[in-house]
Formats: sequence, structure tokens, C-alpha cells
Amino acid sequence: MRLLVTPTFVRAVKKLHRAQKEDLDQALYAIQANPTLGEAKVADLSGIRVYKFRLTNQLCLLAYRILDQESIKLLTFGPHENFYRDLKRLDI
Repeated sequence: MRLLVTPTFVRAVKKLHRAQKEDLDQALYAIQANPTLGEAKVADLSGIRVYKFRLTNQLCLLAYRILDQESIKLLTFGPHENFYRDLKRLDI
């Protein structure tokens, strides 16, 4: 499975510490193993899936889109606060 990343996702990853990156990697492995693991969104965010995971004892959300059977596009991740508002503002 191929993972494609957006510039927003790359900027967010650069700000993480080593332990946080390991937690993010575990979430990415879970999504690679089962792309339908995240909750499918509707209306404005149709086609986007959101996976919830723990990032050093804080609940974080990871937004991604399944492009085809072999590729997933990672959009962004972060805490729940203003997550969906910021996700709608992205040029996806």
C-alpha cells in the first residue's frame, strides 16, 4: 500500500517528538493494514475517513482519503479542537 502525504501533513509531523512519531507510525501501520478502519465522513467531507488514535495520552484524529486499492492520501492530523474546521479549509 502506497502512502501519499500533503504538505500540511509533513509540517505537522516535523513538530513531533520521537515518542509521538512512534505513536503516529503505529496508527499509519493500522491504516495500511485495513484502510477502511477510519470513520467515513459525509456532506462537506465526503470521501474522507478519520481515524482516532492516542498520541502520548492525547486523543488525535488522522484524516485520509482512499484514492484506489493501492494508495492512500494522508491529509492531516491533530487534536479534536478545530480539527474539522481546519480540514474543511484545506485544498483537497
